[in-house]
Amino acid sequence: MEFSEMIPIALDTGRERLHRADMIRRLNDAFRRTFVSSHVIATRSIMLLPPDERASVFQAVREHETFAAEDDPFGEHEFGAVTRNGVRYFWKIDYYNLDLNGASPDPADCAFTVRFMTIMTAGEHR
Repeated sequence: MEFSEMIPIALDTGRERLHRADMIRRLNDAFRRTFVSSHVIATRSIMLLPPDERASVFQAVREHETFAAEDDPFGEHEFGAVTRNGVRYFWKIDYYNLDLNGASPDPADCAFTVRFMTIMTAGEHR
């Protein structure tokens, strides 16, 4: 194959990757903003917060819209950090298969994916 023949293939592959990241980002944003259609897990530290503080953290996660390149290198919006009352919190979205026993084969497709978002204090993140 000549180099000139490889260029269109490379461009198509790049477009496919961008489309895939866009689909994942849209699904992640919809889930994060609503906490609907998947599962939210709050760590023990979050659950021990007074109810109004916990609600404030959850609301901050829902409203989060600033994604730095170092936290979101693939543009999928699967990780973020928020601060409430001087405490830093992280949230992370993971993708599981429908049997919940391994990774999703395609996070861009809801037919194969169950999303889990874990909300934790920054100190709990590994």
